[in-house]
Amino acid sequence: MNDPLLIAGREYHSRLLVGTGKYKDFDETRRAIDASGAQIVTVAVRRVNLGQNVGEPNLLDALPMKDFTYLPNTAGCYSADEAVRTLRLARELLDGHDLVKLEVLGDQTTLFPNMPETLKAAETLVRDGFKVMVYCSDDPIQAKMLEELGCVAVMPLASLIGSGMGILNPWNLKLIIEQSKVPVIVDAGVGTASDAAIAMELGCDGVLMNTAIAAAKDPVLMAGAMKKAVEAGREAFRAGRMPKKLYSATPSSPTTGLIGS
Repeated sequence: MNDPLLIAGREYHSRLLVGTGKYKDFDETRRAIDASGAQIVTVAVRRVNLGQNVGEPNLLDALPMKDFTYLPNTAGCYSADEAVRTLRLARELLDGHDLVKLEVLGDQTTLFPNMPETLKAAETLVRDGFKVMVYCSDDPIQAKMLEELGCVAVMPLASLIGSGMGILNPWNLKLIIEQSKVPVIVDAGVGTASDAAIAMELGCDGVLMNTAIAAAKDPVLMAGAMKKAVEAGREAFRAGRMPKKLYSATPSSPTTGLIGS
């Protein structure tokens, strides 16, 4: 589409960002990501081999950095210090790569973001020269604070990570979208293609997902469905939907000048 997504000064033609975990092997990972059309792939530094485990299969072989923009993330981190250390390691492993996804989790049951620690880590990382895309709660105030700290994108959850529950609070997402001057990308909770389309119809700049594709019965087929859903939702948002009218039926055909009248 002639409607690029702009993140940290770089244009992307796909508004679907995908994770690289939970697939049965790197071959399935590559086939699903190819089907999704995604250009940005997020990688859990603490769970995926990027060269730190010599002799083991390396994700960089399956998904070369010349073909994709890597977005190393801090999945599994529960404190600001832990997240900062993880992304500094990622920068070393990826030869100075500075575009990262920050997530600091609050507990192991819900994986809801710990916002005080997230804000603390974001401030340190931005000061350290990172371009930070940040997973956050759907709180408009917190999202604005992250933007003001210098994050290049805010990524509010639709619902809990891996839940597949879809968008539970569209009103908060709209508030975040309306106030933000950086991209707003829904992260976490998408379960199927209609969830992705709704996020885009609301005006989100993109959608990030992993489990919705990787845990599908046919991940490659689902990846293709998500690609279409994101594109359709974006086009519907740009087109501008008709207003909803309660008890105000409007014929789709003219009511005057009818044959025989």
